[in-house]
Order: sequence, then structure tokens, then C-alpha cells
Amino acid sequence: MPLPDHLTLEIVTPERAVVSEQIDEVQIPGAEGSFGVLPGHTPLLATLQVGELWYRRGQETSYVAVSFGFAEVQPDRVTILAQIAESAEEIDVTRAKDAERRAKGRLDTPVLDMDFERARIAMLKSLIRLRVASRANRG
Repeated sequence: MPLPDHLTLEIVTPERAVVSEQIDEVQIPGAEGSFGVLPGHTPLLATLQVGELWYRRGQETSYVAVSFGFAEVQPDRVTILAQIAESAEEIDVTRAKDAERRAKGRLDTPVLDMDFERARIAMLKSLIRLRVASRANRG
């Protein structure tokens, strides 16, 4: 059986479908580290971490901020089921900067019953959103 020449990428959250495209390559932020997928990849199931996902079609690269969930990889298809997924173009930079300030404030002045891990993840999400949004501004 010949190898497929492209991948179908589907990125969905509980609220909506974010991406549904034919692509050439995708880089996924897995919980065990980022990994790349090309057509013909061995099937696998991986958990996602907060991070930057990018995919390429021809010479065009697109970026998506994702947070938690799962990636299912098949030789001709990648399905991302994420708690949160936002493309670079739809990220509200002002809101992400406000979230970063709030998270930094919590981390800089911890209180006795503070959930440090929750504050750390909030900071990470805001930083990833800002990085992904900056990719849209660079073209």
C-alpha cells in the first residue's frame, strides 16, 4: 500500500472545530515532548501539554496555541482533541497580556493556600498565547 502524500488535520475543542485542513506536516506539543508527524506516520495516541502547535501546507506555516487533551495520529490523519485551541489570528493579545500580569502577580506574591501549579499553568498559557499571536504578526 503506498504512503499517503498529505495528512488531514482536525483540531477540535469541546466548543468548536478550530482547524480542518489537508497539510504536509505538523509539530505537536506532547506531554512527553514535542513531536513531528509526516504522512505515513506510525499510529499513536499521545497526551498534549500546554504549547505551540504548528502545521505546514506547502510553504505556508500556521500556528495554534493548545492546552491539554489528546492527539491521535494515523498514517493519513491527525486528530487533536484539546481543552483549548486558538489560532494565531484569533488570540486576543490584550487579554493574554492581562492574564500574564495576573499570573505573574500570583507567582510573585504567593499566599499560604495558593495553588502554585494552577498559577504556573496560567502563566504558561498566557506566554504561549502571546508567542503564537506574535507569529501571526510576523506574517
